[in-house]
Amino acid sequence: MLEGAKSIGAGAATIALVGAAVGIGNVLSSLIHSVARNPSLAKQSFGHAILGFALIEAIALFAPMMAFLISFVFRSHKKS
Repeated sequence: MLEGAKSIGAGAATIALVGAAVGIGNVLSSLIHSVARNPSLAKQSFGHAILGFALIEAIALFAPMMAFLISFVFRSHKKS
């Protein structure tokens, strides 16, 4: 029973990867739109986009880490 719940929890933890992919797409899409609108601010916009990309990627790295913690670190204590 507990092993099944751990599998469901680990699977649910990886759903954050979908959100990270959407977030990265939004950041890069906004960068393309802003550079097309005002090319003189391309260098400054690129710096802000890289910062946003790094923060979103950090979320994407925490999701599999939590899935691995749930799967392998948290052990069930069986009573004998």
